[in-house]
Amino acid sequence: MTSASEWWRGAAIYQIYPRSFADSNGDGIGDLRGIAQRLDHVASLGVEAVWISPFYASPMADFGYDISDYCAVDPIFGTLEEFDAVIARARELGLKIIVDQVYAHTSDRHAWFAKSRQSRDNPHAEWYVWADPREDGTPPNNWQSIFGGPAWRWDARRGQYYMHNFLAEQPQLNCHNPQVQDALLAVAKFWLDRGVSGFRIDALNHSMHDPLLRDNPAAPADGKLRTRPYDFQIQRYNQSHPDIQPFIERLQALIASYPDTYSLAEVGGLNAGSEMKAFTQGPARLNSAYGFDFLYAENLTPSRIAAAQDFWPDEPGMGWPSWAFENHDAPRAVSRWCAAEHRDAFARMKAMLLLSLRGNPILFQGEELGLEQDEVPFERLQDPEAIANWPLTLSRDGVRTPLPWKAQDEHGGFTSGQPWLPLSEGNLARAIDRQEADHASLLHLTRHLVHLRRDNAALRRGTCEVLLADETRLVLRRKANGGSVLALFNIGASDAAWPDGVSATGTVLAAVNDTVPGTLPAWGAIWLREEAESPNGEEA
Repeated sequence: MTSASEWWRGAAIYQIYPRSFADSNGDGIGDLRGIAQRLDHVASLGVEAVWISPFYASPMADFGYDISDYCAVDPIFGTLEEFDAVIARARELGLKIIVDQVYAHTSDRHAWFAKSRQSRDNPHAEWYVWADPREDGTPPNNWQSIFGGPAWRWDARRGQYYMHNFLAEQPQLNCHNPQVQDALLAVAKFWLDRGVSGFRIDALNHSMHDPLLRDNPAAPADGKLRTRPYDFQIQRYNQSHPDIQPFIERLQALIASYPDTYSLAEVGGLNAGSEMKAFTQGPARLNSAYGFDFLYAENLTPSRIAAAQDFWPDEPGMGWPSWAFENHDAPRAVSRWCAAEHRDAFARMKAMLLLSLRGNPILFQGEELGLEQDEVPFERLQDPEAIANWPLTLSRDGVRTPLPWKAQDEHGGFTSGQPWLPLSEGNLARAIDRQEADHASLLHLTRHLVHLRRDNAALRRGTCEVLLADETRLVLRRKANGGSVLALFNIGASDAAWPDGVSATGTVLAAVNDTVPGTLPAWGAIWLREEAESPNGEEA
């Protein structure tokens, strides 16, 4: 039986990237006041929580994921009082607010790092990962940073290298140090006291390294194109240390001491699956985790979806998964997974698919509009990874372009000034005001589907059985309270036969692209209720 306090189990979550959501003051950058003013759009979708990406004080080397003060709002986004207004508005609308926590690293402008680099024997000396050079002056081992080059930067003040898994401006915190853990827990408490309902924890498996600093082994030769030195290694020692799990238990104990909270880990890498399970195993650890099953996938196939669902069986002690098809780091799914001429139909099918999966569906802002990946010219690029690896790395800027609110406005109603990234004509045509006026739009469909899922026990929290996953067809059975829903999909541009042995009877809850029971047209999708649910609509 699911506890009533576990509101998050099956809840749909909407991700806001603050720089690009809504600008209230005309400086071309979204802000907290803009979020508060536009939060009713998010609430109308039927989601239950909003994840807001970093808005903390930062030099913006990595656009907020390089934090210089965990407990301050960066002036470009507003003030703490304006964040409080977001919390208050969310409560009025029945929404819960989740914020990012970045525990793997800080900005090199953080006061902790300024103190740590002063000497080898000050109180903050061991708050970051420092190491002596080899005899020839080179870095202590072969670890590479995700953004290119060695994961070490020389610092003459200490005569040592400091570690950075990401940018050199993002020095690695030494989370093995109990003092660092205590400081991070104090940060979490600060935001919980401020009214947040939980956290999305960034790059959690990067938070602890091998203290012996052993070299990473080389990745096997597989013929894949590698654009970064990082990809030539198996990341065995620079991340994913087992001591992360006791820290998680300390963190979750704090989070769970506040009512109605939720914790979500981001976990990437070659061992993401086993780490996600470890991070969410049992009640003492995090509520949920998501990886990159779909975020960087080149295609969407029934077998990929089936494998992802089967990986999270409904068993005692098993964690609860979350799913995202796109986010602030991953390109728009419609641009990765289908040809341009099929994108409208594909987007409708994709919306039903995301909301059919067992777990928490996470919608990135603009996904409800079917936004495409924008092509940002090199001279307008902001993303440091894209600039360093241009043109071989698909820019994160293309998914971060501003949310279009008004189709007839030059800047989409996002700002009265010059937006920090340009909007394309194609995405302006998909603006919220235009889709609100069209009851056949993807926006209206998404809203309808989210509400249906929220009110249906089988779709929201039920078990998930994969009945079929062939070349283009996928059939899932979601089941709870003795009632079940069949979710059928044709992930292909040609008509497909209705699967043998799958009943075409039942109540149609929703269908897209002219799908009716017994047929699966191109990009077809349908929800069929097989049995009536229990009277109270809750799980037994």
